[in-house]
Amino acid sequence: VIWLEVRKIAFSIPDEMQQLTVMSSSFAKKITFKKISLTDAAVPAIVSILEDMPRLVEVEFIDCRLFGTGQWKMQIKANQSQTARVLTIEKLSIEKFYLFTDLQGVEGLLSPLTKVTVVNTKVFLVPCNLSKHLLSLDYLDLSVNLLGDQSLEHSACQGGWPSLRTLNLSQNSLNDLKMTSKSLSHLRKLLILDISQNNFGEIPDACEWPINLKYLNLSSAQIPKLTACIPTTLEVLDVSANNLKEFGLQLPLLKELYLAKNQLKALPGAAPLPNLVAMSVRRNKLNSFSREEFESFKKMQLLDASDNNFICSCEFLSFIHHQTGIGQVLVGWPDKYICDSPLAVRGAQVGAVHLSLMECHRSLVVSLICVLVFLLILVLVALGYKYHAVWYLRMTWAWLQAKRKPKRAPPKDICYDAFVSYSENDSEWVENIMVRELEQACPPFRLCLHKRDFVPGKWIVDNIIDCIEKSHKTLFVLSEHFVQSEWCKYELDFSHFRLFDENNDAVILVLLEPIQSKAIPKRFCKLRKIMNTKTYLEWPLEEEQQDRFWFNLKVALKS
Repeated sequence: VIWLEVRKIAFSIPDEMQQLTVMSSSFAKKITFKKISLTDAAVPAIVSILEDMPRLVEVEFIDCRLFGTGQWKMQIKANQSQTARVLTIEKLSIEKFYLFTDLQGVEGLLSPLTKVTVVNTKVFLVPCNLSKHLLSLDYLDLSVNLLGDQSLEHSACQGGWPSLRTLNLSQNSLNDLKMTSKSLSHLRKLLILDISQNNFGEIPDACEWPINLKYLNLSSAQIPKLTACIPTTLEVLDVSANNLKEFGLQLPLLKELYLAKNQLKALPGAAPLPNLVAMSVRRNKLNSFSREEFESFKKMQLLDASDNNFICSCEFLSFIHHQTGIGQVLVGWPDKYICDSPLAVRGAQVGAVHLSLMECHRSLVVSLICVLVFLLILVLVALGYKYHAVWYLRMTWAWLQAKRKPKRAPPKDICYDAFVSYSENDSEWVENIMVRELEQACPPFRLCLHKRDFVPGKWIVDNIIDCIEKSHKTLFVLSEHFVQSEWCKYELDFSHFRLFDENNDAVILVLLEPIQSKAIPKRFCKLRKIMNTKTYLEWPLEEEQQDRFWFNLKVALKS
């Protein structure tokens, strides 16, 4: 048998312990007393039985009750080597703890112990004399008790716990870190100290610590800001759950740093932590970290940044996707790394998000679009200016207005019998021959010529439209020069609208010279259409036929 367990038995007098004497010859290495009741008289009897067990190493008392005041009459057996090294007392209820003596009777049993655990037992003091007898003690756990700053100073008195390397004082009643550190400063062999879940609050700027301390746990200690009180000898520091907003300590030997459940918005600086190997910033207010921040920790092997609300920006995602071996360094990757924004990717794993070019370079794309739109407008304006787009717009508007007019429109404000459209190269024939013939006739015809009747300062397009609108007819003098003129084309286009959309016979064509169909440009398609649907007058070169021409022209103008 290696492990014996005694449970749910009440021992009040030594005679009742006789049933356990059989254990004295057992070779068990561990014995556990669980939910038993003891008196002052029964304790020495149990100790005597345990002393007789030749290979006993570990003794446990779990959830037991002790009735008495500690008046134990121990008789330590001479010349007997004690083998027990580990003592665990968990949740021991002592009915009259306030009447307990200083336990002088058990001092002789303490020297061989190397590991003592007394948790959740309402211990508020360890007698100094008792501490001095724990000569071999390497590990002491006094967590979940009632030790205060004053009682700790007495418990860890000079000469007490001389070999102690690990001390757990978590969840006690400590509240002065400076006093706590000073009370333990003489423990030269102490390496590991856990004083978490004590309410320290504000801590001083300087403290005195054991000179070889390597591990310090100050988690859940209500510390709002860290100071130089933290020893520089540390290799491991845990300050999780302290509502810290920054970490700026210089700890050149530190290898592990635990900052979980704080309010950090950025990773600590790497320069004050040159030997850092592992760091936890889980459940902080970290939004992202850059390639420069990550690579500044030269020796970093593990980084736990999980359960933060990451802003999945293009820079952060680019770093995550292209950083070699990021999955081996980040603890909890990829399940615990979730995007909080942008809204479109909220709840998605950081490693699975890929933003589009528009999302990543929004300002650049918007700027590029603005430049392209500006250039497009510039090109359209230039083309409109070159090809007189405004003319087409005005003409379209006039056409739309004509569409809305009734079939029998009211009489117009007609100023001219005809608007004459001709090429500048034909001006000599128009002005010297045709105008003289028509305006000197009886009765005379009123002709509108652009050289004479256009309003000065008014846009040419507006002049053309207004003059055509104020003319009863539009007379086109067709020639090779006419079909080469851009302005003549516009005048022809608008007249074509009137011809078909106002259902009138407003166009008169005068062919000044024969025109080959090949010579008519494609843009004069309306000219071809009009010439195919309307008769036109040809200017004869023979003088005897010219009178007939003028007669027909005058008739057409009067119609």
